[in-house]
Amino acid sequence: MSELQPEESFWLDATQDKRAADGLCATLQVRAQSGVSMRGFQLKYAALAGIDLVNHHQREGYDLRGADLYRADLQNAHLFALDLRNSSLMKANLRGANLHCCDLRGCNLLGTQLDGARLDNVIWDRQLRQERRGRELQRTGDNAAARQCFEEAEETYRNLRLHLEKAGLFEQAGLFFHREMVMRRLQMPRYSSQRLLSWLVDLFSGYGEKPLNVVLFSIALIGVCGLLYFLVGVNHGDLPLGLALERGWLANLDDLFDCFYFSVVTFTTLGYGDITPHGLARPIAALEAFAGSFTMALFVVVFVKKMTR
Repeated sequence: MSELQPEESFWLDATQDKRAADGLCATLQVRAQSGVSMRGFQLKYAALAGIDLVNHHQREGYDLRGADLYRADLQNAHLFALDLRNSSLMKANLRGANLHCCDLRGCNLLGTQLDGARLDNVIWDRQLRQERRGRELQRTGDNAAARQCFEEAEETYRNLRLHLEKAGLFEQAGLFFHREMVMRRLQMPRYSSQRLLSWLVDLFSGYGEKPLNVVLFSIALIGVCGLLYFLVGVNHGDLPLGLALERGWLANLDDLFDCFYFSVVTFTTLGYGDITPHGLARPIAALEAFAGSFTMALFVVVFVKKMTR
């Protein structure tokens, strides 16, 4: 095979020539070790089982960006730290492959077989190629094509999540589960109640993957309700607490802190009874108590889910 320029290099479909298929692994390994770029190689259906593309004794792996590895057989391949950005691994067989530290950003991972693959420290995209494409199509008004992209993205996220869970990489699996649920939501009718409910679950808890969201919502609710109590007024025994412009700012600040305290005990449903609502403060307190009970239960569920993995 003649020498090829770095940006124009390619490999013929290995299925077209049995002799090329038999020697492809060795040839590709020699090419990688030569230091010449392997960007954009065409390796559809290539028989590369057990290939060693590890750049030994070097911090950076070989550069195979933009390669087409559609349905390539890479079972038990050694691909440590390989740079595969923007490559197509669609339906590639990577069972048992070592993908430790590989860069898979921008890859097409639809239908990729990852059973038993080593996935430690893989560099993943925050958004898959299909998701980005779907959002672009959605902005242009092509909702049917966008929906198809979101379906493919959901399938890919689910596939990655399941294999990461099997590998014990639960933190990364949780991120992909969140993206999977977002893709499912984007396939729902835009103004449907189901989509609104799904969005609220995402906002409050990140579909059970973000306990910090629950904490931030709790703090925000306590703060807002505390301000409302300060504006509408509550009672501390026989004394009113609330905004009174005729009093000094120190007195108002003291009442504000008391209102925040009342908001906390109402949210947690402790109800010491030293401060009581009246008038408009009563429905606010009732709603806060209900929301507080629900939110604390939600936090327990989300926290336990994260901690028991």
